[in-house]
Amino acid sequence: MPSSTKAKTVSYMVILLLIVVYLFPLLFVLNTSFKTVEEFLISPLSISTRFHWHNYVEAWSQGKFSIYIWNSIYYTVVSTFFTILLSMFAAFPVARKYIWGSTFFYLFFVSAQFLPNPVVAQFRFLLSTHLYNSQIGYILLRTSGAGVIFMLFVGYVKSISRDLDEAAGIDGCGYFQFLFKIAMPLMKPIIATGVILSAIGTWNDLILPTQYLSDSSKWPITAALINFQGQYGNNFPLLACGTVIIGAPIVVLYIFIQRYLIDGALAGAVK
Repeated sequence: MPSSTKAKTVSYMVILLLIVVYLFPLLFVLNTSFKTVEEFLISPLSISTRFHWHNYVEAWSQGKFSIYIWNSIYYTVVSTFFTILLSMFAAFPVARKYIWGSTFFYLFFVSAQFLPNPVVAQFRFLLSTHLYNSQIGYILLRTSGAGVIFMLFVGYVKSISRDLDEAAGIDGCGYFQFLFKIAMPLMKPIIATGVILSAIGTWNDLILPTQYLSDSSKWPITAALINFQGQYGNNFPLLACGTVIIGAPIVVLYIFIQRYLIDGALAGAVK
């Protein structure tokens, strides 16, 4: 009994530590966003006594979020849609071993996750296809990075009974009809997991756009944070406002699909 109490105490302490580690940066950024520059420089860690909501209005204008946000929405929606679609089309035959070399293809995707990002190869590919500095080229790069989602889909499809495949075939159901009308509804939890993973990766991406999109008008919303850098200093309250503005849509998306997220990740992790 004492050991059980001690274990619970340790567990609660670890949970409390994790809460502090994860919540403190979020609360710090949120608190900073309501301060003036003078208040932040005088006492960065103090709690804001007044809420300067005009900081968000100024950050929206100075950061040109009205331009960049539509780029991010376009990149995120299109790349996430094709990532989920391609992952499902690839995962189902591999999981069911309907194609020759299914195990090889799966191991290939697994091993690819341990390799560094092929920056030179991507750059040469975009140049040779005349897709450098194009939105389509950037979307192709984001869609091609579907390895983790593909593996989750494979694990989830393995948990779906093969009897459904046979029953659908007997009833005359075609392959694509089976995927969209039978498999896809059963895969809602793992699809939700794939959506949130792909959306977060694309929405928060800053490195690839600045590398492969030389035209700043095509940059995503994360690039707006560059506008808060000054020659001799940074406006940290406006930078914090920009960070909150960027993170808010993903938080809203997570709230709507969170009930599918855990089930999908757990079901896709094992057979």
